[in-house]
Amino acid sequence: MQAIILAAGMGKRLGELTKNNTKCMVEVDGVRLIERALRILDRKNLNRIILVVGYQHENLMAFVNSLGIQTKIEFIINEVYDKTNNIFSLSLAKEQMIEDDTLLLESDLIFEERLIDMLLEDKRDSLALVDKFESWMDGTCIVVDQDDNITDFIPGKLLQYREKEQYYKTVNIYKFGADFSKNVYVPFLEAYAKVMGNNEYYEAVIKLILLLDKNTMKAKCLRGELWYEIDDIQDLDIAQTLFIEDDTQRYQYLMKRYGGYWRFPHLQDYCYLVNPYFPTRRMQEEMESNFDILMRQYPSGMEVNSLLAAKCFQLHEEHVVLGNGAAELIKCLLEELHGTLGVIRPTFEEYANRWASECVVYDCTQDDFTYNAQQLITFFSEHPVDTLVLINPDNPSGYYMGQSEIAALLQWCKEENKNLIVDESFLDFADEENVSLLSERILSENPNLYVVKSISKSYGVPGLRLGILASGNADMIGCLKKSVSIWNINSMAEFFMQILDKYKADYENSLREIKAERARFFEALSQIKSLKVYPSQANYFMCELLDGHTSEELAGRLLKRNILIKDLTGKIKNGRQYIRIAIRTGTENQRLVKLLKEETQ
Repeated sequence: MQAIILAAGMGKRLGELTKNNTKCMVEVDGVRLIERALRILDRKNLNRIILVVGYQHENLMAFVNSLGIQTKIEFIINEVYDKTNNIFSLSLAKEQMIEDDTLLLESDLIFEERLIDMLLEDKRDSLALVDKFESWMDGTCIVVDQDDNITDFIPGKLLQYREKEQYYKTVNIYKFGADFSKNVYVPFLEAYAKVMGNNEYYEAVIKLILLLDKNTMKAKCLRGELWYEIDDIQDLDIAQTLFIEDDTQRYQYLMKRYGGYWRFPHLQDYCYLVNPYFPTRRMQEEMESNFDILMRQYPSGMEVNSLLAAKCFQLHEEHVVLGNGAAELIKCLLEELHGTLGVIRPTFEEYANRWASECVVYDCTQDDFTYNAQQLITFFSEHPVDTLVLINPDNPSGYYMGQSEIAALLQWCKEENKNLIVDESFLDFADEENVSLLSERILSENPNLYVVKSISKSYGVPGLRLGILASGNADMIGCLKKSVSIWNINSMAEFFMQILDKYKADYENSLREIKAERARFFEALSQIKSLKVYPSQANYFMCELLDGHTSEELAGRLLKRNILIKDLTGKIKNGRQYIRIAIRTGTENQRLVKLLKEETQ
């Protein structure tokens, strides 16, 4: 067995990174792509490794020769790399192909060693490694039947995305038997290049062969093994996230993304806190059916969208503003308020982060993350503030202050002429019902009250970026409406608000489902001896790690198993270890409990 690596291309889309080096010299986690591939192949007892080089080949050859690879390495130089495509590069190695069984790789790939082992362990003569089609992939897709036959090739421009579940993508790693190369592939390659020219792709030859004889080459399907093709700097960033060796560093690198985890399709997100039971499939289908018109037309302006928010939450239009997520409204509000800000920590830090000066902090860790109205009144009487922020239920603890406690705090703030910001983003998940401050009576009686709600979280649509802020202070609401862009939400978000009333019964049912699952999940987590699980009225649990486990290490190990949790080390600084876990569906939560038991034993 031998290996052929195609490494002649210029990699123009990587910009400055390939100005003086070919694409396979780019580093991921401090290791160049070509070195990673060669060291994997060097462990496979191959007869030789052949590199077809071109652009900046002197640098590449010198680097490869410096690595001390034990397997014999041969170079073939494509002198016209800038005028030809990979069909010509491979044709330069056609004589070597027919001499031995061949592993064929492209040099812009990063992959787990297991991929090579899969090809070597499989007794079948000629194989194409393929993976289930995902959103980050482009180009030609294939269809594979139950016998691993490649039955169809679908050019990228003809993909039917509604049928994507049946599609596979070639990884661009192949095994060619020597007889297949000699008697089938190389003759076809020569004929194809003669007719079509050298500015073509070697995959087109494979396609032609399989269209004539579907049994010539089989598909070898991946089952979650990692690989990535690097064409541009965004690919490089994702590859870096996937292939950092150190579990903790990989976790930290991923968390810097602050979302976009749909780019990692196998990842289960227990970090970000959204309703897993809403919207329903039918609501999604209604939105999908209107996608074309929503994408191609402007959304309404602030005045119309304020009416939408007022309708949905039974408020007066002059008392509510709709935002591009609650974060936009928090920023605008805190830029208008002045004086000192009081916060309860640990908590959601967006308010403190958006405050221009230092905050007055009530530390709730002293009472096991609980507090009541009288404790807050006493503390903030002794340490006066102009504005007090309360997240209810709190984040990350899930601690909830009941209706009577909130009423006492609201009355004190009114008497002391203090602003009170109550963030109800998780309130819908609480067992106590009909306790929201989003009431015209309450807002009108308390013009110093500002109620914030993240629609993204409770309604399960974080990608739409929706939130509201309500207050009886109509002047402040008017000011905030002028602070944001007239088109601060997109048409898809507006349409969601427009049809939300039709699905309110489904939403109420989703809340019942998540409350029932919360109770089951709490009991299951509580059976893990190394966890102390805090009761929660939100859609997440905060857990303290016992028996010497560290939250950062646990988060890194779980990420290796495609589970993302929140490490609270930076948020709770009392010398103990905490994590936060979102509540997902029952099946998903059962799997997480199993993994937590394994990782904390």
